[in-house]
Amino acid sequence: MKKKLPLLLRILVAIILIQTLRFKFTAHPDSVYIFTKVGLEPYGRIGTGITELIAGILLLIPKTAWVGAMLTLGIIGGAIMMHITKLGLEVNNDGGVLFITAVVTFLLSAVILWTKRKEVKFF
Repeated sequence: MKKKLPLLLRILVAIILIQTLRFKFTAHPDSVYIFTKVGLEPYGRIGTGITELIAGILLLIPKTAWVGAMLTLGIIGGAIMMHITKLGLEVNNDGGVLFITAVVTFLLSAVILWTKRKEVKFF
């Protein structure tokens, strides 16, 4: 169980990151609305999508999972700040689901990074 839980967390965060890509890359109206509201449409939407794809892949590779977790913390930390400062906790009457998902993803990424802390390399 000790080895399965970290793997499960990495897969879960990767799924969360990767499943949102269809909204960003297809210019879904909700995604366009969000990035327009924060002043980053279209380059921020596409750039964030590419970065989330990279983070999701890195999370699935055991040796780079810590890099994926750190990247995810940065991406999702930015998303949380945008919710708090510009978007609000509820976007387009979603009941706060997008914000809650961001917070959960951030916390899970922090747990992943903590479990991989001995592998973290600084140059």
